[in-house]
Amino acid sequence: MTNFISIFPLGIVVYPGEQLNLHVFEPRYKQLIAACLAEQKPFGIPVVINKKIMEYGTLVQIKKVEKIYESGEMDIITVGDSVFRILEHVSEIPEKLYAGAIVNYPENNEAGNNRLLQEVLHGVRELHAILQIHKSFKKEDSQLSSYDLAHHAGLSLDEEYEMLHLFYEAQRLEYLKRHLHKVIPMMAEMERLKERVLLNGHFRNLSADNL
Repeated sequence: MTNFISIFPLGIVVYPGEQLNLHVFEPRYKQLIAACLAEQKPFGIPVVINKKIMEYGTLVQIKKVEKIYESGEMDIITVGDSVFRILEHVSEIPEKLYAGAIVNYPENNEAGNNRLLQEVLHGVRELHAILQIHKSFKKEDSQLSSYDLAHHAGLSLDEEYEMLHLFYEAQRLEYLKRHLHKVIPMMAEMERLKERVLLNGHFRNLSADNL
């Protein structure tokens, strides 16, 4: 399916099913949100990297307007819907301050792999333990997906974007697994280095009895 959507480019990756809370303050985006609310339409958040609007983004639905300020600024709650690909950027829309795009929606295969999911989940929890982060998820382990775990795996923006345009769940889980296998040993070594630095100058119980 191909259609026209209004766009709100941001330097973040939003995944399908993810809740995103936005404070809307720019005049063009206040106008965009007002139009989407009036017409009960979603809008697109294409990813911006290095000041460039990328090819892929996520359609989001407005779930709730949390607050409207006297200035017209808004706090809104949105939820990611589906990944889109920009076919044509429409920089000027008559009588509108915001831009749009003609997009299509690549087919997304969500069939998972429970073994891979458990490996990735174990890796995320191992990473969090190293970093001393305590994180719980709102779903049962078996109901989690790559999209639920991606923001918690220590990916860079470029890596999060790369995962956004993988359209098979097994591919996304494999991507996260490879990333975690690479980053966990690095973080563990950094923690050991930090411990050695902290010990420097302190009295230590050392022995050479085993020589």
